[in-house]
Amino acid sequence: MIAIGCDHAGFDLKPHVISVLEELGLPYQDFGTFSTDSVDYPVYGARAAQAVASGQCEKGIVLCGTGVGISMAVSKIPGIRCVCCSDCYSAVMSRQHNDANMIALGARVVGSELAKMILRLWLTTDFQADRHARRVDLIGRLEKGESIE
Repeated sequence: MIAIGCDHAGFDLKPHVISVLEELGLPYQDFGTFSTDSVDYPVYGARAAQAVASGQCEKGIVLCGTGVGISMAVSKIPGIRCVCCSDCYSAVMSRQHNDANMIALGARVVGSELAKMILRLWLTTDFQADRHARRVDLIGRLEKGESIE
């Protein structure tokens, strides 16, 4: 299950996100928003992130105007590793090396076709745990306030 959350600025990109999920046969849950009426992106991002952090959803996709604000907000939820992404290379690397479990896209930054390319890559790329697992574990320790040196 993939969690989706967006604010009003990301709303028009959401149907394109859903089309990729449907194309890949991935079930999803939409945590809103459901119109272009102005809303606060942390609310809708947090709904999606909490579903990922709890294990209800495997991964999450969040959308706002730039992707920056909503990625910052969801990354405050323990267990979330969200990448704000506007290129295909970063999408692949964020999965292979960082085990990103959420991706943020900026609807005012990437067009619908680039967003779909990014998502296809991000959703179909696996984490390469070998040497990278240690680094992801260090991120988790930082999240808990532990010293890593």
